[in-house]
Amino acid sequence: MGTIYQKVGENIKKYRKVQRLSQEELALMAKLDPKSIVKIEIGERNPTLKTIKKIASVLKVKPAELFE
Repeated sequence: MGTIYQKVGENIKKYRKVQRLSQEELALMAKLDPKSIVKIEIGERNPTLKTIKKIASVLKVKPAELFE
C-alpha cells in the first residue's frame, strides 16, 4: 500500500486520462508548473489543499474524490 500522496497522484492521473488531458494541459488549465503535476502524479510532491482544489476543479471532480 502506498502513501496518501501516491494515492492522490494515482487518482489525479486516472481522472486526467478520463478527461483526455496531458500533464501539460492540466498544468496550464490549473495554472501550475507542469513539473509539479509530474511530481504529484508519481507521489514525489505533496500538493497543498489549494493545489488539490485547482486540480479537482479542472478535472471536474470533488477534491475528496482525489483521496479515495
